[in-house]
Amino acid sequence: MSTTQSERLRELLEPLVTSQGLDLEEIEVDSVGRKRVLRVVVDSDTGADLDLIADVSRALSAKLDETNAMGEGEYTLEVGTPGAERPLTEPRHYVRATDRLVKFQLSEGGELVARILKVDDEGVDTEVPGVKGRKATARRIAFDDIVRARVQVEFSRKDNKKEEEA
Repeated sequence: MSTTQSERLRELLEPLVTSQGLDLEEIEVDSVGRKRVLRVVVDSDTGADLDLIADVSRALSAKLDETNAMGEGEYTLEVGTPGAERPLTEPRHYVRATDRLVKFQLSEGGELVARILKVDDEGVDTEVPGVKGRKATARRIAFDDIVRARVQVEFSRKDNKKEEEA
């Protein structure tokens, strides 16, 4: 997809998405044979439930039909939220990943897996899990020191609130 088309679609769709209290995270157009697929990824600090996604999808579909922004050919519109292991690319993504385990690739080299505790304008405060019975350690990571970061899926994490109530 050309940058011009991407920018035009973003300019057209972003006001509708933000009017629903969501952020427009990504727009992608793929060709699958003769068909095209327009994928729109939305998110917010509080997440987005299926009803809200359906409302946004209807609004985007109506706007696309009204403006003919996708041209005359057939296309499929898919509206969804980022996946469980989403990459973190904006400061707001780090805020939304607070209390989640994240794998960081650092500019100094190497990787670090740590839980995000707090986020501010310069970077993140993390807790690096202890290894082999050792205590967790705190570590500050500046945004400038992060090459890539991706949320990790945790299957066996104990819920701290349940532990505190027990």
